[in-house]
Amino acid sequence: MEIFDAGNFDVIVVGAGHAGSEAALAAARMGCETLLLTINLDMVAFMPCNPSVGGPAKGVVVREIDALGGEMGKNIDKTYIQMRMLNTGKGPAVQALRAQADKRAYANEMKKTIEVQEKLTLRQGIVEDLVVVDGKVCGVITQTGAKYGAKAVVITAGTALRGEIIIGDLKYSSGPNNSQPAVKLSANLKKYGLVLDRFKTGTPPRVLSDSIDYNKTEIQPGDTTPNHFSFSSKDEDYLQDQTPCWLTYTNATTHEVIRENLHRAPMFTGIVEGVGARYCPSIEDKIVRFADKERHQLFLEPEGLETQEVYVQGFSTSMPEEVQVKMLHSVAGLENAEMMRTGYAIEYDVVLPHQLRPSLETKVVKNLFTAGQTNGTSGYEEAAGQGIMAGMNAALKVQGKDPFVMKRSEGYIGVMIDDLVTKGTSEPYRLLTSRAEYRLILRHDNADFRLTEIGHDLGLVKEEQYAAFIARKTAVENEILRLETLRIKPTEQVQAFLAEKNSATLKDGILASDLLKRPELTYQDVAQFLPTLEEVLDHRVIEQVSTQIKYEGYIKKALEKVAKLKRLEAKKIPTNLDYTKINGLATEAVQKLGKIQPETLAQAGRISGVNPADLSILMVYVEQGKLAKTSSF
Repeated sequence: MEIFDAGNFDVIVVGAGHAGSEAALAAARMGCETLLLTINLDMVAFMPCNPSVGGPAKGVVVREIDALGGEMGKNIDKTYIQMRMLNTGKGPAVQALRAQADKRAYANEMKKTIEVQEKLTLRQGIVEDLVVVDGKVCGVITQTGAKYGAKAVVITAGTALRGEIIIGDLKYSSGPNNSQPAVKLSANLKKYGLVLDRFKTGTPPRVLSDSIDYNKTEIQPGDTTPNHFSFSSKDEDYLQDQTPCWLTYTNATTHEVIRENLHRAPMFTGIVEGVGARYCPSIEDKIVRFADKERHQLFLEPEGLETQEVYVQGFSTSMPEEVQVKMLHSVAGLENAEMMRTGYAIEYDVVLPHQLRPSLETKVVKNLFTAGQTNGTSGYEEAAGQGIMAGMNAALKVQGKDPFVMKRSEGYIGVMIDDLVTKGTSEPYRLLTSRAEYRLILRHDNADFRLTEIGHDLGLVKEEQYAAFIARKTAVENEILRLETLRIKPTEQVQAFLAEKNSATLKDGILASDLLKRPELTYQDVAQFLPTLEEVLDHRVIEQVSTQIKYEGYIKKALEKVAKLKRLEAKKIPTNLDYTKINGLATEAVQKLGKIQPETLAQAGRISGVNPADLSILMVYVEQGKLAKTSSF
């Protein structure tokens, strides 16, 4: 029998980045005694790369985390220095909120939240090995030899797993931002049967704000209209005195400096071995891949209110230090910029995600979960989204309950996890709106409608937040009913207003909801001709009402597709099957199905290499109960 001298817990979370913070808080809030182990207590929820949260698809994830009872949305709402809604000229499916964070304040606030959370213990320590008995994890061992017992373990090691920083021809062992790496854990994960790969990401140089000539750049102010990531944040707390960002561009000189030094660029000389992010390339990669581009955007983003450091967004590089200085000095506004931190690339180990179940539990070690960049994703938001799912499923496992698996039609988090476990990834995965086939019903404005009930049922959403959600939901339903009931008559005032808006005048009375469906009219345009409400509606209620009415037809079609998908999702496939015994399946389908081991017919149909004919054959076998189990995975 194993003796755990350092203590016993229900759930242990390894790593306190964005995934680990959400995982540990979720498990503790669901009633599990939880231990959060981190290499450095000063780097809890640290932002080693960009000082921002949100953006296309990612911003929706933050709101989904909040709707489930997570912390990222609340935390950024406490510590942002700028808030901005992106893509406002486009439809609601691709609009996205983005906030510039005060990096130190963000990390400090999250650490404070973790420290005061009941049933959650935060400790510093480097985990080097797991304790696995009969294929089931039951504890961890740290660098100092301390042994902690656990009923479930969640690994969220980020880029620290055998991390190596690369600058020019210099390469050294390190975690992000020159923190300590986790060197031995990777080898031990392999020992237990997990297959690892090597990925790469990078970060740009930071420059001193006082050395920037902002007169040569374009100001990028925040929004004056209140917007929040958390549904519990109040408009009266919205920050009006916001810190601007600034826009500048690379130019022909910048590109020439880079081309002249490509022979010294680690990603082209072979020093970089890991696979980099397709959708966040280094500046030298951009110059090579997009040689026809005359310039590339660079955003100058302040890292906080108490620092002079400015993050040069879009300028990620691992060039030698002196080359980075020349590159910076070629850019308008940065001619005399003082580089405070050098940009670098970092290589790290990842657990290939096809080895995970949709609950994020590994298939080869029971009760072991992984989340975040450990699973091959990029970005704080993707990490946090996986973190809350892994934390809640670890808690459910400990409690002997079925896992919660978010469907693709329920959230971007569901899209991401399904992509990872079904398709795997050969490069750092990034969420994009184009990855979500149901993006019209996965909007930033309705995340609470989609997920708050689930979060409440799991015990993550507090009663105060749930009551506010119910009130908001009721207000939306009542207002939609009101607009679908009241008619607007073709009065002289109405006709004149419609003519002014270049909207067709009325021949007869029209339902307010039908008038609102006209693209040129807003809710406020229509509401002015209706009886005044006793209470002023919250702008989030108005946004929800407008979207549901204006896009009613499209939403209805999307929901019909979801209903069809649910029938396939309901058809479960027994685990550990020998697909070679099924006659008629293509060879590629047999190989892919055996590798992924899908849990439903719907998931099987999303596997690359499984065609409709294969799915039809599999469906017949499942429905007739003819599938034979293999002796082992």
